Amino acid sequence: MRRNPFSRWLVLLACGMLLGTAHLFATQSNSAPQHDHHMAEVKEHGADAMGFDQDKTAHHFFLSKDGGVLTVQAKDPKDAVSISRIQHHLALQAGNFSRGDFGAPEHTHGQVPPGVPTMQKMKDKIRYQFRKSPQGGKLRISSSNSSAVEAVHQFLKFQIQEHQTGDPTHRE
Repeated sequence: MRRNPFSRWLVLLACGMLLGTAHLFATQSNSAPQHDHHMAEVKEHGADAMGFDQDKTAHHFFLSKDGGVLTVQAKDPKDAVSISRIQHHLALQAGNFSRGDFGAPEHTHGQVPPGVPTMQKMKDKIRYQFRKSPQGGKLRISSSNSSAVEAVHQFLKFQIQEHQTGDPTHRE
């Protein structure tokens, strides 16, 4: 009995597909608990670094032509404690960031966020402006230097991903 010359190839292809599917399934199964653990750490470290409950607040990050804006708001407009803590934190971060101190985001995320090393080197070319809002505040980050703006965009895109805000990762 003569074998089909493609039968060996088909068997190998089928085995490869089965192994690939099994690996994909195992990777997806393992990544969900890792992701949940990472998000729990971000919330825990964020509460520690920022001074307010991450579940009671909403973060948003927006890119602009000259940098971007990060906003934090209390989900409950009557939550005076969270609103006060948000405003204190953002005012403090405006000063810290202008001095090149990004300790709070590093602590929150367990790593130096992308863009931070350049933002630290170019701290004199970047402007940080805090403004209160009824439910929290906004921190505007701006520069006329294209390298600084790119670093700010990297930083904000990382924040969008880490905080899972769903905000656009392109300029408005």
